[in-house]
Amino acid sequence: MRVAFFSTKKYDRESFEKWLPNYPHQISFFEAKLDQRSAILAQDHEAICAFVNDQLDKAPLEVLASQGIKLIALRCAGYNQVDLEAAKKLNLKIVRVPAYSPEAVAEHAFALILTLSRKTHKAYNRVRESNFSLEGLTGCNIHGKTIGVIGTGAIGRAFCRIAKGFGCRILAYDIFENPEMKSLGVEYCSLHELFSESSIISLHCPLTPETHHIINKKSLRRIQDGCMLINTSRGGLIETKSVISALKKGKIGFLGIDVYEQEEDLFFQNLSEQILQDEQIARLMTFPNVLITGHQAFLTREALDQIAETTLENISAFEENKELLNEVKL
Repeated sequence: MRVAFFSTKKYDRESFEKWLPNYPHQISFFEAKLDQRSAILAQDHEAICAFVNDQLDKAPLEVLASQGIKLIALRCAGYNQVDLEAAKKLNLKIVRVPAYSPEAVAEHAFALILTLSRKTHKAYNRVRESNFSLEGLTGCNIHGKTIGVIGTGAIGRAFCRIAKGFGCRILAYDIFENPEMKSLGVEYCSLHELFSESSIISLHCPLTPETHHIINKKSLRRIQDGCMLINTSRGGLIETKSVISALKKGKIGFLGIDVYEQEEDLFFQNLSEQILQDEQIARLMTFPNVLITGHQAFLTREALDQIAETTLENISAFEENKELLNEVKL
């Protein structure tokens, strides 16, 4: 199939070109992010490949459908960016990569925890300036802490296994309780209990209408003073304004995020020569106890290989009229 590939980065091209010899597909790589205007680039193609911040609401979907596009292959697990109702009406099939090295994201979440708890990012900068003082670098142990995990899907389960290795008590909230996690010693509980008893809270749930702003002004009142909050899932899980207020009051002691509510026009770009127009992320960056990475938790060689292979398999299955095992349905 002829596939228009949007939001292309160097690592995307390298990982897909590595696997392309095994598949009879032709890919046109475009750096442009998919939106209503750039959708015209898909002309003369049969499918498109999109990522997390590509716009897949009604308007661009209509442009794609008018050009004969039949398949949208998401090279990510989340699909909250897709208007599924509009896609169904336009007879557009949606496929995704439901799991790609969940350990990659789980390990990054723990990297944020360890960096914040031991202030290694600050120590690194000091030593490079020949400052070997330890003042202000006192950290805290992870061992023995209670960690609250919201969402025990593939990534959440990988995170729990790491937390278990650190000797933590693990509380979890999920609408489906996983037997494997229970046997590991994970304690399922209510959100209220998780918020009130956890020293560290890590988010690993999808963004849905039910989970949108699950961290908000009300829920933040329930957390322990000085709690660490980690988000490597979706930015919309956190109400940023309320988190900034909680940081100012000391209610949140540490914040580590790899995703951001308004990341669409920020992440995956080099904006170092520009003035940031987003006042909320600019404010977050002023806090000494906040660590932000630019949606890189997925970015490992192993994960990129799995994303490429699964995406190409999804496209082949559609072309050959096989069952779409990774189809997203309304």
